Amino acid sequence: MWFKSYSMTFACLNWMKNYRLPWTRPYSTSRTTVDSSEVKTFLALAHRWWDEQGVYAPLHSMNDLRVPFIRDNLLKTVANHQPGKPLSGMKILDVGCGGGLLTEPLGRLGASVIGIDPVDENIKTAQHHKSFDPVLDKRIEYRTCSLEEIVKDTVESFDAVIASEVVEHVVDLETFIQCCFQVLKPDGSLFITTINKTQLSYALGIVFSEQIAGIVPKGTHTWEKFVSPEKLESILESNGLSVQTVVGMLYNPFSGYWHWSENTSLNYAAHALKSSLQEHPAPAEFALKGETGELQAEASTNSDVQEELKK
Repeated sequence: MWFKSYSMTFACLNWMKNYRLPWTRPYSTSRTTVDSSEVKTFLALAHRWWDEQGVYAPLHSMNDLRVPFIRDNLLKTVANHQPGKPLSGMKILDVGCGGGLLTEPLGRLGASVIGIDPVDENIKTAQHHKSFDPVLDKRIEYRTCSLEEIVKDTVESFDAVIASEVVEHVVDLETFIQCCFQVLKPDGSLFITTINKTQLSYALGIVFSEQIAGIVPKGTHTWEKFVSPEKLESILESNGLSVQTVVGMLYNPFSGYWHWSENTSLNYAAHALKSSLQEHPAPAEFALKGETGELQAEASTNSDVQEELKK
């Protein structure tokens, strides 16, 4: 009987050791989500962002889907909006903004947008391009930095965080999602577009797109970093973000256009909300104490456990 008692006690202690409330865990700027090898790849392409027929043509075309996807879901959260500037009054963070391909359309919809990217040449390209439009020059701000570097100064600052074609390039996805949660206001929206981790995505996303057709440069993607909708949803939910929508996206390399699909085996888009109930979450140490207390109370009222402990 002693062995059974020991096993029960060990299991309980092991559960307590591993238990955590991810969204209450303090963020750490010492942990980076940026892959230095990815930075080198995008540095070499920094001057090509606004070539609509070049390597970033699929991202230009993707705006036909992702801009309305972001706009329409954000408008569900407001009672009234200004015609012509429906996102007026909203503050958006565009993470991994590159040359500003998505940042600018969001600014034109009236939002105040901060675009961040770890590649300085990308930010220089983005700043140069927006300088031609005085309206955008006032609504958009660009910064060379990673997401984790701005968390402390921007806690609960944004109505929306955008990570479009970004999560498949980060080295620590969970830390990245935790940082997204921290900078979002209660009821704020997180929008992600990325690539599923399937055999089909490897065959078409890497072998065909990079090695055969040359739609994107070789080495742009690493299949091991791709993430399935199921895994992404699990990470989002475990970090205080409630998934609202996951929908497939398909790109036709011959027409150059994207369309929505029920099939998520290649690309997909996701929308998640930060619950207002987690506006002031309890510190992790107190949450753990509370859970420990519940376990102790349950053990004290369970005669079977008591008998096992006595033996």
